[in-house]
Amino acid sequence: MRVLKSLVIVMGVLIVGGIGLLGALVAGRMAKGQATAGAPFAAPPLTLPAGARIAAMSTGTDRVVLDLALADGSHELVVIDLANGRRLGVIPLRSGP
Repeated sequence: MRVLKSLVIVMGVLIVGGIGLLGALVAGRMAKGQATAGAPFAAPPLTLPAGARIAAMSTGTDRVVLDLALADGSHELVVIDLANGRRLGVIPLRSGP
């Protein structure tokens, strides 16, 4: 009976310690995420072609892809790096034959 009582006490301490450790890890990760989210961000302006409008936008972990509807009715995709706001490339979209 004495061994069982000791095991229950040890397991209770382990559970409380584990929950405390889990709480500390979550709080640390949240604080780390808030520090990067609050960092200033300055990017060069993105100049769109005359008459173009943004038809759609898609984001990834480190990229933004803009679907531009151009004045002549065609579309192009503009890929932007989220780390520095630079335009990485342009993909013209053409309709097939």
